[in-house]
Amino acid sequence: MSLTARHLEAVGIPTVVVASARDIVEECGVARFLFVDFPLGNPCGKPYDITMQSAIVGQALDLLEQAWQPRTTVQSPFVWNADDDTWRTRFMRVDDTNRAELAAMGEARRRKQAESRNRS
Repeated sequence: MSLTARHLEAVGIPTVVVASARDIVEECGVARFLFVDFPLGNPCGKPYDITMQSAIVGQALDLLEQAWQPRTTVQSPFVWNADDDTWRTRFMRVDDTNRAELAAMGEARRRKQAESRNRS
């Protein structure tokens, strides 16, 4: 997404990248970046939290309008869970406590994909 944003900017189309992978997006050098410190895959807010999602989109539009210099990064003030920040240590963790469950979920997903391909 970052490289696409850079290309669009180069041809005169303003962009804002809303993302959670700060190091990667900043390294790519996008013009405007709204950093949301959430688990990957959730840059526009928690699922079903329309108020939060609307606010984050509003912040992105404000950044588009008000960015003061190239490569501007603004951090959204929202937190994933104000009472418990342990998602950081659990997010995408694979260890002996969940390895079998994750393997079973992966096998079920592959089986479902194969069934879907066979129906086509």
